[in-house]
Amino acid sequence: MTDGIRKAYLQAAETAVHLLATEEVARRWETESVLPGMSVGGLAGHLARSVLQVEWFLDGQVLGAEPVSPVRYYARLVGTSLPDSALNVGVRARSEETAAAGPAAVSEQARAAWERLTRRLAEEPADRRVAVLHRPGEEMLLDGYLQTRCVELAVHLDDLSLSVETPCRTPEAALAIAVDVLTAAARDRHGDQAVLHALTRRERDTAQALRVL
Repeated sequence: MTDGIRKAYLQAAETAVHLLATEEVARRWETESVLPGMSVGGLAGHLARSVLQVEWFLDGQVLGAEPVSPVRYYARLVGTSLPDSALNVGVRARSEETAAAGPAAVSEQARAAWERLTRRLAEEPADRRVAVLHRPGEEMLLDGYLQTRCVELAVHLDDLSLSVETPCRTPEAALAIAVDVLTAAARDRHGDQAVLHALTRRERDTAQALRVL
């Protein structure tokens, strides 16, 4: 399972690296993306962070806390659909901070990180933990964290490709991981009855149970 997750992540990260390097992304850097309130550059920065952060988290200090699962990582999020929630304000701020370096630098940083990760992930043990730096004190198993990065890559590859009108498909393995994690998070957050309604009886889906992000 470890090899499959890491391979899927690296394939999706490679796809992101190629999209970030396109002329269309650089040309539209300052324009608004398909996400209201977020520029193409900010969205590109957010996408790039799903490559950059893996290295940052691997280099963080691990203290032995109970690891958070990828399902709980998403199921507990609050304010995902509210543009001005603390969660989304923080995401935009970190994304714009990364984007401030400009399209060429962001593209090169992501490419270099992906190349290093192709070697590094092959050497990390199955029980490797990483520090969740934006949530001090939290840790995840590396493969669990990579599953969350498959979610982010799948979602934001789609967002960025639509924003710059450049066709781009998330690799199937990463897409499957993303759907599995988000569906499990929806079940954790709302319960199976609500998810069943969302899948089969939309008129009874009062909680929008399949909306996780």
